Formats: sequence, C-alpha cells, structure tokens
Amino acid sequence: MNKKVLVAMSGGLDSSVTAMLLKEQGYDIIGVTFVSWLAKNENIDDSGFIKNAKYLTGKLNIPHYVLDLREDFKKTVIKNFTDNYLLGLTPNPCVYCNPIIKWGSLLEKADELNCEYLATGHYAQIREENNRFILSKAVDVKKDQSYFLWRLKQEQLKRTMFPLGKYKKDVIRDLAKKYGFEYLSKQKESQEICFIPDDDYRSFLKNNIKNIDKKVGEGNFISTDGKILGKHKGHPFYTIGQRKGLKIAVGHPLYVVDINAENNTICLGTKQDLLKKEVFVNDINLIKYDVLPENIELTTKIRYRNKGTLSKLSKVKDKVKIIFNDNVSAITPGQSAVFYEQDDVVGGGIILKD
Repeated sequence: MNKKVLVAMSGGLDSSVTAMLLKEQGYDIIGVTFVSWLAKNENIDDSGFIKNAKYLTGKLNIPHYVLDLREDFKKTVIKNFTDNYLLGLTPNPCVYCNPIIKWGSLLEKADELNCEYLATGHYAQIREENNRFILSKAVDVKKDQSYFLWRLKQEQLKRTMFPLGKYKKDVIRDLAKKYGFEYLSKQKESQEICFIPDDDYRSFLKNNIKNIDKKVGEGNFISTDGKILGKHKGHPFYTIGQRKGLKIAVGHPLYVVDINAENNTICLGTKQDLLKKEVFVNDINLIKYDVLPENIELTTKIRYRNKGTLSKLSKVKDKVKIIFNDNVSAITPGQSAVFYEQDDVVGGGIILKD
C-alpha cells in the first residue's frame, strides 16, 4: 500500500491534529493549504492561517505546499452562491465547494505528489462495504459534518481519510496538548462561511453582485392570500423562515414562507404556514447504494442542525420525492436534503421550489 497522504491543513486545531495522528501512525504525510478567499489587500504570505500551517508543518518536519485556488473558487463557488440568491434560493456553499474545490483540486495535487490518499479534519467516517465506500456520521454527533459531504463521489471517498471521525472533540483538544501544541487546544471554532467572516451575507451580495439594487430593487411583501403588506429591500436579502428584520406589523408574528424571484415578491405567513409534508430534490448523489431502493424509509435532514425526520423516498424521473412522516418547518429551496439510514449517508439532493 502507498502510505503517502496529502493532508489538507488550514492551520487550525482539527486539520493539525489530523496530520499529527497520521504521522504517529507511520504515514508519509505532506501538508497542503489551499487559499480560496482572502480579504481585500491581504497578501497570501501574510495571511494568518498560512503562517500557522507553515509553522505547524515546520514543527512536524513535513513538506508543505500552498495552492492559490481563488480564481477557480470565484468562478464556481462564489458564482453559484450569488446566482442562487438571485434565483430566490438559499445555497449552501460548503456542499458545493467540497467535491469541486476541496476534493477536486486537492486530489489533483495528491496525484502530482504521488499520494494515494487525501486526509482532512472533517468529523465523519468512511468504511468499505459491498464494494462501496460508505460515508457515515462521526462518533461525536454534535460535531458531525457528514451533512456537508453528501456530494462526494465514490472515487473521491475511496481516496479519503477522516482520522478524527472516531474521536470526541474534547479528545482532539487533549491530543493537541499531548503533542505539544497547547495553543491549538484553546483555539475557538470558526462557524462562518469562509468567504463571509462577519456572517453578513447581505453585505457580501451587495459587494459582489454589480448593480444588485438596480437588478432587483424593492418589491412587495404579500400575505398568503395575495394582499400587499408593505415593501421589502429585494428578495435576495431574505430566507425562508426568517422572522427578524421584516418590519411589518399585523398583530402577530410573521415569517417568510415563500420567495418569488420572478415577481420580486416575498410571501409572509404564520408559523403554521411554514409546515410541509413533502418536497422534491434534484442533483441527486447516492453513496450507500448505487440505486435508491424502492419506497425506502430514511431519516432526512433538511439543514445542518436539523435532527432529521423519518420519511419515505421514491424516485420520480431524475428527482427524488420525499414524504415526511411528520410536518417539517421551513423547508428551504437551494439547501440540501440529506438521507440517512441510521448513521450512514444514503445520499442527498438539492431542495426544489414547489
């Protein structure tokens, strides 16, 4: 077996401990840090995460490469992100980035460096069963990231290692201390989208969609029976389930229940109006099975922090129809629906508008 592994290193706790564990297990490891986005006027060499990764790889005495993927990232992930919002959808950029940028570009680098495997600091697990590579939840369910990885193909999973999948986060912090990197164990976790560090996607859209105010502009808030309730700032600035910032008073709480990009209208309704029992998804990727078993009952998660709901799935042409056993709130077009059989990811798809 080729024991050469390319380790994606961000300079943070998880990817650093990934490298330490693999080195201790006897793998011949090479570190790679990819740059997808930098703040304006920030230089790659001055970037904090690059410096951290260089410091760590130096301490571990392993080679380190930096890949500048900003142009590819802009043409794929950023374009998909802005295009989706203009279509009235709410995209998940991590889901889109993983197979194209992270696994796409990094596996190319792995080939160039004669590495058989790519290792990342994701909290998930992979096993081989029935000639398929199956993605499943991490031992630490609170940190599990399998939801974001459903678009990975068999050939990508085959070459992937997730060393952290069998550990709890507290153990990873303890391991960083054990290996002599106490400062890493105290590092705060990053929750934001990598290219929106302040978590303000609305400002990002304004700064990255030329003339967005002219392209979209103000539109009408309408009720579920079509009455005009007031004006909104433009449909890309709202998401399904949103309650705050609507500035519409009708005597009871209102939520965004539908976004019509074509008419630039946003429908507001009650919490009850957010409930649905079925949805269609497309852009399907199956992991556990090569064909979706007929009328299979699985647990479907409609967002990352969603605990999941039992549902029946069936193939309808190039789509999958999901009928939930119980009502689900705020199903959001553009987001991912990921199907689980116990802890295994069966597959996923992108939620469609009605």
